[in-house]
Amino acid sequence: MTGIRKSRFTEQQIIGFLNQAEAGMPVAELCRQGGFSDATFYKWRAKFGGMDAEEARRLKDLESENAKLKKLLAEAHLDIEGLKVAFRGKALAPQDKRAAIAAMLAQCRISERRACALVGLSRDAWRHPPCVDEQTKVLIARIREVAHQRRRFGYRRIHDMLRSDFPCTNHKKVYRLYREQNLSVRKRSKKRLRGERRPLLAATRLNEVWSMDFVSDALASGRRLKCLSVADDFSHECIDIAVAHAMPGSHVIQVLEQAARFRGYPRAVRTDNGPEFTSRAFIGWAQARGIEHILIQPGRPMQNGYIESFNGRFRDECLNENWFETLSQAREAIAIWRQDYNEVRPHGTIGRIPPAAFAARHRQSSGDAWQPTAEPQAAILLTPGPLSN
Repeated sequence: MTGIRKSRFTEQQIIGFLNQAEAGMPVAELCRQGGFSDATFYKWRAKFGGMDAEEARRLKDLESENAKLKKLLAEAHLDIEGLKVAFRGKALAPQDKRAAIAAMLAQCRISERRACALVGLSRDAWRHPPCVDEQTKVLIARIREVAHQRRRFGYRRIHDMLRSDFPCTNHKKVYRLYREQNLSVRKRSKKRLRGERRPLLAATRLNEVWSMDFVSDALASGRRLKCLSVADDFSHECIDIAVAHAMPGSHVIQVLEQAARFRGYPRAVRTDNGPEFTSRAFIGWAQARGIEHILIQPGRPMQNGYIESFNGRFRDECLNENWFETLSQAREAIAIWRQDYNEVRPHGTIGRIPPAAFAARHRQSSGDAWQPTAEPQAAILLTPGPLSN
């Protein structure tokens, strides 16, 4: 905006010329002596007529101040327009600020200096954006690799997997790179539980409680596939996953006996009310070994929440990701996944380490894994239910 043109006459001189004209001096003679035109004289009289020198000076100061305010108002409107174009919310990250500056320069008549000042980023940072170093490129490649291999892993588990290879990288950098690569996992909707739920007590040592349940699948031919998963409630270690086309109670007993050869017998086992677990053979085996049998209430799967949580991961990461053609192929793939779950995959509730490492550490430090007595226990916890052969 242009300012007011400065006159070569002061306010006192202009008021003097006007006073001479009022005293009777001809306007033409006054203009000739003063060296200004008739139009200038009449403009002065329209503007300063009836004023003294002090009032004229104040008028000029007000006009100058008004011009400055108009300029500031125009700049403020330009800043507001630029901010509306650039921002749709609060931008704190440097990359968001660079995008805002680029939008201002492209859509508004604003200087680079002004845009950087409005956004809060230095001109040097705007002109010299950071370059990704080689270590970060390697980290991005590893994040993408792990995310595609383990599709249900979020950024925290990926950080746990990469902690040994990138010890100086914290979870915040992994999260930023994880989001930039659009690797976020869609959360599964949780079903709302209704009714009263019996509390699930946490185990305090190894072999205190084993939880077990069945997971169903099918081969490519359509033939049914049944998987019995057994897990330790304390270490969250997968003790075994038995795979067969059919699995009666006698088969379940064989699986548990084979596991007990290496780990010892548990103090208790927790199951649902399936026919395999309420059969005479299974109940007789538990009584003979002095093992407490905890049966959950019908229709209350969260009373067996540890194995339900494990089976959810088992379905998502193994069964849903593989297409089995034969029983032997299914057993081999499930065994590989079980080994990876126990020895490689970090678990969030046990210090973000694999279950096998947690169990080994606990055995070394305490050595208090449950060792059952030779004689059966006198009291066995049983929920009344149907018995089947």
